[in-house]
Amino acid sequence: MDATNKLLMEKERKEIVKYGRKLIETGLTTGTGGNLSIFNQETGYMAIKPSGIDYFEIAPKDVVITDLNGNIIDGDLKPSSEYEMHAIVYRNRDDAKAMIHTHALYSTTIACLRWDLPAVDYLVAHAGGKNIRCAEYATYGTKELAENALKAMEGRKAVLLANHGINVIGDTMEQTFAILEQLEFCAKLFWQAKAIGEPVILSDEEMEMMVSRFKGYGQTKKYPESRDEHGSV
Repeated sequence: MDATNKLLMEKERKEIVKYGRKLIETGLTTGTGGNLSIFNQETGYMAIKPSGIDYFEIAPKDVVITDLNGNIIDGDLKPSSEYEMHAIVYRNRDDAKAMIHTHALYSTTIACLRWDLPAVDYLVAHAGGKNIRCAEYATYGTKELAENALKAMEGRKAVLLANHGINVIGDTMEQTFAILEQLEFCAKLFWQAKAIGEPVILSDEEMEMMVSRFKGYGQTKKYPESRDEHGSV
C-alpha cells in the first residue's frame, strides 16, 4: 500500500471479493473451494484469491497481487494453490482478462464422467465453440493440470477439469461470471436429459452460427451489462 493508503489494483481486488461471495451465494462452489483472478495487461499483474480463506472473510487487502512468474507484488497471504492454472492462461491467451475456477455441481458431475459437454442447448456457444472439452486429469495445484487445462481450452472460453471442476475466462469478471452461470445451466440440462433419455445435440453448423451471433451481444456502450431474454451475456 502506498503513502495515500490506496491499494494496488484496488478495483480488481474489490471485484475478487464481490464475485467470490457470489460464487457461494449462487451455489456455484462450496466452502473455500474454487478461485478467481483478474489480470491487468498493462502492468502484467494479477489479482487472485488467497488460498484457503472463507470467501466471506476475505477483504480487498487480503487479495494477493502477483506477476505471472510466481512473484508476490503485494499482499500478506499466500495466493491460491491454483495460481499456475491462472497464470498460464494469461501468459498464452490475450483474450483472457479474468478467470474463474469453481467446483460447480453439474459441471463437475460431467467432468467426473470425463465427458465433453456437448451442445445440448445453444447457450453452450458462450464457451466459444460447439462443446466444452474435458481436460485430462492431473493433481490439483500442479503444472501438469495447468497445462492440461490450457490445452483443452484452445479456441474456447471454458474447460472442464476431469474429476475436479470447470474454468471460465472472459474480458471482465462480470462477463466471466455470467458465462459460468450459463454453462452450469447447460451442464444441469445435460444431466437431466441424460437421466430421461438421450439428448438431441445441436449441429456444428448451428453452433457456429450461435457463436458468431453471441459475439455481437452486449457490445454497445449504451448496454454494456445487458442480457437479452434468451440468456445472452
